Amino acid sequence: MLNQLKLLALKNLFVKNYARMWPFFKPYWWVALLGVGLTMIVGASDAAYPAFLGIFIDKIAPGTTKGFIDKLPVLKSLFNVLNIENNRDFAKIAPFMILGFTFVVGTLTYVANCVNTWVGSRVTMDIKKRLYRKLLDMNPAYFDTSTSGNVLFRYNNDAESAAAGLIDNLKMFLTRLSSSVGYIAMLLCASWQLAIIAIIVLLLVFIPLAMVRKRMKYIMGKAVASMTAVITTYNETFAGNKTIAAYNLQDYQKRKFDDIIGGVFKFAIKMVRNTNWLSPVMHFIASIGIALVIGVGGRMIVNGHISPGEFAGFVGALILLYTPIKGIGNNFVSLQMSFIAIERLYEILELRPAVADADHARELTVVRRDIEFRDVCFEYNPGVPVLKNVNLSAKVGEMIALVGNSGGGKTTVVNLLPRFYNLNSGAILIDGVNIRDYTLHSLRRHIGVVFQDNFLFSGTIRENIMLGNPAADDAALRRALQHAHLSSFIARLKNGVNAEIGERGVQLSGGQKQRVAIARAFLKDAPILILDEATSALDNKSEAVVQAAINDLMQGRTVFVIAHRLSTVQNADKIIVLNEGQIVEQGKHDELLAKNGVYTSLYQAQFKGQSEPPPLPPH
Repeated sequence: MLNQLKLLALKNLFVKNYARMWPFFKPYWWVALLGVGLTMIVGASDAAYPAFLGIFIDKIAPGTTKGFIDKLPVLKSLFNVLNIENNRDFAKIAPFMILGFTFVVGTLTYVANCVNTWVGSRVTMDIKKRLYRKLLDMNPAYFDTSTSGNVLFRYNNDAESAAAGLIDNLKMFLTRLSSSVGYIAMLLCASWQLAIIAIIVLLLVFIPLAMVRKRMKYIMGKAVASMTAVITTYNETFAGNKTIAAYNLQDYQKRKFDDIIGGVFKFAIKMVRNTNWLSPVMHFIASIGIALVIGVGGRMIVNGHISPGEFAGFVGALILLYTPIKGIGNNFVSLQMSFIAIERLYEILELRPAVADADHARELTVVRRDIEFRDVCFEYNPGVPVLKNVNLSAKVGEMIALVGNSGGGKTTVVNLLPRFYNLNSGAILIDGVNIRDYTLHSLRRHIGVVFQDNFLFSGTIRENIMLGNPAADDAALRRALQHAHLSSFIARLKNGVNAEIGERGVQLSGGQKQRVAIARAFLKDAPILILDEATSALDNKSEAVVQAAINDLMQGRTVFVIAHRLSTVQNADKIIVLNEGQIVEQGKHDELLAKNGVYTSLYQAQFKGQSEPPPLPPH
């Protein structure tokens, strides 16, 4: 009873996972149906070989008067049409019949493989498209807690395993089902008594499968985690190659990788230990069936209840029936991998981003008055507050500078404005409307961002800048290059604005990357601008050029600046001093210096022993 329940659960799991994948197969159902039909025809044709063997033996064995031909009128009619009147005629034509039949089956197999591969590839492509769109919808919080290896494995490898694995296993299942039906029909035709013995043993073969599924799922989950760690290590080695070289971390990385790859090996061995006993056990059970059939069949031949040809065909069909069943344990591992991939795939597809449009969300069309942070509280991790009751406002056209010690919450403040994260409490309002009530797309369309380390995509300078506004014309592009102080640099390049910059812009200097990002922000022409320490990583010469570009970019916009160098924000309309997530001071530069408080301490610490730098032009 327990084994029956286990087999029923296995069947339900099989049906459930194929039902989950049906929406992806549905657009190609007619092609998939063609592939299924061809696959079943090819599978069923396997039974023809042992039947033909039995007919051949009965036709040429001396003294045999009964056999397959007498039990199958269709074959008798075919022999009459082919004018096969005696054993000698059949012996001559038999090889050509085998060759012709094999040619037809081979052609159908080729077509079936092409059709099934086409369907599998289309489904895999559609799944990857769906997963990538889902990935694009994920919030920064999702990427904060995920590794690159996890993302690559789950969004790419799992799609391959889910689609291609299901197609391969469905093809295997249908081929074996149809061939098994053919074999069983042939067994029943040869001898129903022997067929009952064979079928009972066949049912016993499947019992061990239900015994290992739960253990396999646990091991596979651990193995997948280890494989994602391998991919993450490769990515980190690629991205951090200079750090590895500079700090002589080769030995450290080798030990780290050895530990990870050792985990992969350990779980691979566990999988072998826990599953590879299936095949020998099934082999033994199948051999019991064959032994019983030979023992009983021998007596049936002696007693004249079955012809030698029927018995030979029966044994041939039985061996062919049992052979794939004996190896199903290995296929079962592959099937479980596909099922686990589907489960992981649907874990992703069923995710709902925490930051999403409200049901009643409306378009933000223009920013007219102000931006207000009202009692804003935020935590990345529960119980660890990062911002505590932050209140600040910025009128349209004002420049707001955020300063303070590292870890004070400056970057978090500006990350909340474009809703990279949701607040824990409080509200951010634009023209008196909570930003939750605006659509994400329209909100972010009105905000331009220049980060400290701007990400550039592989491709050309033009392609990276045009991301700010793909509809912009060449005149707008030239103005953006000019305002970003890139024109002279572009003129020196062989391919100009169409020069390739490599992955992540590796062929550009830090200052050049920043100016490309500034040009991109110019082209976007958003009324709200966020500058997140955009010059802090640059040398003095590069900083001067980039700061000049930033000054051009800030004109006529509402600007939030995170500043490390206080000289860049002396003329801000309002300077906000943050410490441990709270606003401790705010005002203009001179007002804050007069208070002789936290801002004064920061200022004096930064310019101690230096002449005060000249202030930049007013915003």
